[in-house]
Parts: sequence; C-alpha cells; structure tokens
Amino acid sequence: MTKRRVMLTFSGELLSEPIIYTIGQQFNLVTNIHQAHVTEDQGWVILDLEGKDEEIEAGITWVISRGMRVDTISDGI
Repeated sequence: MTKRRVMLTFSGELLSEPIIYTIGQQFNLVTNIHQAHVTEDQGWVILDLEGKDEEIEAGITWVISRGMRVDTISDGI
C-alpha cells in the first residue's frame, strides 16, 4: 500500500458533490482529511490517499476530470 498527500483545490460548483466519498469507494482508497478550508466560492482540502499506486493515479485522474486542481504534497507519507 502506498500513501500520498495531495491538495485538492476546487470552485464553488463542486461543493455539493461527494468527491472524497466517491474517490474512496470507486477507487478503493482510504482517505483522510488532513486539513481543509471551504467558502461559498471555492475551497481546498489536504487529503491523504492510501491504496495501490495505480488506484491512486486513477483516482487523481478522475478528480482532475471533475475540474479540480491536484497538487502532490508528498509521496510515501
């Protein structure tokens, strides 16, 4: 199992979507919110992802396709 910490940045229209739940369920990842800040217009979350490398990559690709920005903070926490 690999752990990776990422920062997801998103606009207000994505606030009502269960992105973190979906990434955990659809890509078989364990998620842990490390830190977050959300307003009406935008937000960011620092999220730990744990799972197989290919599932983490697939989850990140999916999140990007939803319109979020993803920055890797660290690999192998």
